[in-house]
Amino acid sequence: MRVFVAGATGVIGKPLCKRLVAAGHEVTALTRTEENASRLRTAGVTPVVADIYDRDAVIAAVATARAEAIVHQLTAIPARVPPRQAGRLLEPTNRLRTEGTEILLAAARAAGAKRFIAQSISFVLAPDGPSPAAEEPPWQHPPRAVAGMFDAVAKMEAMLTGAGYLTGVALRFGSLYGPGTIFATGGDMIENIARRRVPIVGRGDGVFGFCHVDDAAAATVCALERGDGVYNIVDDEPAPVRDWLPYLAHLLGAPPPFRVPRWLAWLGAGSYGVYLMVQQRAVSNRKAREELGFVPSIASWRTGFRDRRDT
Repeated sequence: MRVFVAGATGVIGKPLCKRLVAAGHEVTALTRTEENASRLRTAGVTPVVADIYDRDAVIAAVATARAEAIVHQLTAIPARVPPRQAGRLLEPTNRLRTEGTEILLAAARAAGAKRFIAQSISFVLAPDGPSPAAEEPPWQHPPRAVAGMFDAVAKMEAMLTGAGYLTGVALRFGSLYGPGTIFATGGDMIENIARRRVPIVGRGDGVFGFCHVDDAAAATVCALERGDGVYNIVDDEPAPVRDWLPYLAHLLGAPPPFRVPRWLAWLGAGSYGVYLMVQQRAVSNRKAREELGFVPSIASWRTGFRDRRDT
């Protein structure tokens, strides 16, 4: 299959391109720099140097590649995203999920591509409801500080599922770990846990769905052949903060995390930080298993954290 990848040098894009090339797909990738273009060529990928917001250039690139499928893995997430600053720091990624998606969809339509797969996130659900949750719509009234992020995800997913000229798939990845992530050696989360800067808030009821970047890439390859709509891409073991945080601290040889009341966490990390650590619901990968054939190679974060496959 002829696949056009936007975001090929990101934390998911790198293992994704390796898998696509190994599977025999003809891969073209968008990049902004000649340096990255050289790396892509070495990996067997045909690079196109252009900016995602140069609409004409993107449409021309996709047409030249004769793309049958487009994969949108573009983000602009900084290495550090303190929860109180998340709204501002995630604005560039919000734009990629809205304007960037619209441009890529226009390019797909012009080229006659029939599948479009985009990176979404699983931690966008309202705190009320069944747990683990299926693929519910994003929370309509999230913490004000990150309302833009939730809105951007909702708009992106609506564009994909509403595009009648192709099959749109939104993959809601869980909290990513592995090479290049905040959970990798030297990553922001690992450094903060090692320094005892990440507390358990209240009872630690917030539930994380983890996903190794290799499994995120594998799910994307699955979605090239099957599926339609929105899918949660997480491992098989939803992880309350009270479980995963002390476990990871122990593996790092760090002291056990402090426990702080919710009101104190709100002062330090704001409403979004409290949402993640206290209110976040578990999500289920059942639909992805049944419809995409996605089976995580790392079924539990316990194994993934222990083995530290981050290089």
